Amino acid sequence: MSPATPADAEESAGQAPLPPAPGAARHPALDLANSAIVVPGGGRVDLLDTPAAAQRWLAERGLAPADADLRETCASRLRSLRERIRPLLASRVEGRPAPADALAAVNEALTLAPAALLLQWSPERGLHRAAAHPTTQIVEHALAALAADAADLLTGPDADRLTACGSTPCTRYLLRHGRRHWCSTRCGDRARAARAYARRTGRTEN
Repeated sequence: MSPATPADAEESAGQAPLPPAPGAARHPALDLANSAIVVPGGGRVDLLDTPAAAQRWLAERGLAPADADLRETCASRLRSLRERIRPLLASRVEGRPAPADALAAVNEALTLAPAALLLQWSPERGLHRAAAHPTTQIVEHALAALAADAADLLTGPDADRLTACGSTPCTRYLLRHGRRHWCSTRCGDRARAARAYARRTGRTEN
């Protein structure tokens, strides 16, 4: 079975392919925040809705082995982190205080895996330093990596470029390039069409 992607999700909902939002390739935490896609008509597609889907999502981003056997509990933890990262992105974009519960959840995820490269030994390599990555802690390492990326995104040089897609009903976030504040060409076209319709009918956008 081929990996599930935003394009697959939108195609299954009767839409043309939707590319990753600008900045998502650089920041997996941004990609995680955008992994529940709202499509025109009120539909919602969750790229992490099953353990198999969550496993593919992590494997595609180098956060888990392709043959990892994730369970629903693991997928649920990944979705839970997503729902904590999104309010932090929203508070940064809107200039509001960061929600305390979201901060606590991300900080907890940051501590799930050791940040230091541990001293290890193997017959093939002898003494060497490497991150601990036992099978039983795959999800912990993935959550810690995503939380660390979220922290970097929210406090680093890209934070000022963070914005929400300006096309209803899209709920994705992106890194703004120039004046662009749409996550895709489709969303840009939809927003322009809505403005044109409002001008023709004398209505104002909400």
